[in-house]
Amino acid sequence: MNPHSSPARRRLPQLGTQRLAIGAAVLLLAACANFSGIHSTARSNNPDDYASASSLQGQGGSWPSSSWVSGMGGSQLQQLVDEALAGNPNLQAAAARIAAARAMVEAAGATSKPQVGASLSATRQRFTENSIYPPPFGGMYVTDYETALNFTYDLDFWGKHSAQLSSAISQSKAAEAEHYAARLALTAAISKAWLQLGRQYAQLDLTNQQLALRDKLDQLTRQRFAAGLDTQSDNQQSRQQVAALRAEQAQWQEAIALTRNQIAALMGKGPDRGLSIAQPALPAESAIALPDQLPLGLLGRRPDVVAARWQVEAAQSDIKVAKTEFYPNVNLSAMIGFSSLGFSKFLTSSSRVVGAGPAIHLPIFEGGALRAQLKGQVAAYDGAVATYNQALNDAFHEVADSVQSLHAAETQDKNQQAAVDAAERGMKLAEQRQQVGTGNMLQVVSTQISWLAQRKLELDVRARRADLRVNLIKSLGGGFDAAAEGLNPAEASANTAGPQASAAN
Repeated sequence: MNPHSSPARRRLPQLGTQRLAIGAAVLLLAACANFSGIHSTARSNNPDDYASASSLQGQGGSWPSSSWVSGMGGSQLQQLVDEALAGNPNLQAAAARIAAARAMVEAAGATSKPQVGASLSATRQRFTENSIYPPPFGGMYVTDYETALNFTYDLDFWGKHSAQLSSAISQSKAAEAEHYAARLALTAAISKAWLQLGRQYAQLDLTNQQLALRDKLDQLTRQRFAAGLDTQSDNQQSRQQVAALRAEQAQWQEAIALTRNQIAALMGKGPDRGLSIAQPALPAESAIALPDQLPLGLLGRRPDVVAARWQVEAAQSDIKVAKTEFYPNVNLSAMIGFSSLGFSKFLTSSSRVVGAGPAIHLPIFEGGALRAQLKGQVAAYDGAVATYNQALNDAFHEVADSVQSLHAAETQDKNQQAAVDAAERGMKLAEQRQQVGTGNMLQVVSTQISWLAQRKLELDVRARRADLRVNLIKSLGGGFDAAAEGLNPAEASANTAGPQASAAN
């Protein structure tokens, strides 16, 4: 038997060929550009990183309801807010960003699917007599007809397309959360301006009452001066106080006009819209008990924090996309169609063309472009983490400030109420003395003016408490719930080992 013809001997060239192919593949992969040494050290903060147990103690309360506007200002305020949500340009821009982000999700999803296209061309040209085309085509004008059905498919071995889709989805979620944040900011701004308008109207009313009493007091002072009972100094002081109140009256009138303009602008309307806003009435006081889920609950209740977290998720996916550029890219392509010189045989079987095969792109030396691109994505991730940490820090800061200010305002309210009660008792005593003849009208009017001054201070405290209630509601998310809206970032993070680990690998 010929040893050279044995099966074992015949398999040796085949085995050598296979080993050569595997070795070549290993060498090609080893030659690929690498991303060693490029990683992120950023860390996303957790609620436990912020000491808040003493400042933000749970009080058994609930998170703000989405209907808090109606509860504060009734149908009047709710109508203004609804009109603003429909007409504010900034909110419309936020809605447009959502639409753009959703379009990017559709585009990213399309990259993972096969692509099929068709082409048809007819090119009229003269063929040279000194090239590959023999007579009768050489030297003639001939129309070249081609039609084909093309198929391409990217074999996503490294998860590039899935990472692109994940990034686009995260960007879309971030845009939705930012839209809720814009809605909340606009709602709070309208509510605060409406409360401010109510305060200004009430202060103007009290100032008008003071001015009427001052005019009366000024008349009494002039009469007493004419009778020799008061001095010229008393008379001039009374006139000075009347003039000061008239100046204050003009200030409140200006403030009312400016606040009306502000509300109209927030609604996306002209200043004439502000003229039709009815005079608001400040709401009755009501305490807000903090929910027991603080501080952890803020992660899913603050739309700005949720948006920042989705931006971190998007940046994490962008890093994955940048890393896949370091690996070989394999595409499958195929085509079938017809091609002929002249139309007579264009669609015959002899003019049929067919082609299929893979296309491999392997980065070997790219001058540092891929590493630079990855470094940029890692830097963007670090920035997104820093923005998220700042948003979380701002959330705790705003809630703590609102709670502390509300506590202080409650104390101020109690003390001011005591001052109003004391001024009212003094006014009644002056009225009683005047009735029995032991006092005069000058003393009665003076105590009435003092009582109105204390009521004006009380009104400021009351209006400030209402404004602080809006601040607290806004800082607690204003009724936003990421889980209910399908925007819970924890669901995305649960499928990964964490942003720090994924970005660093």
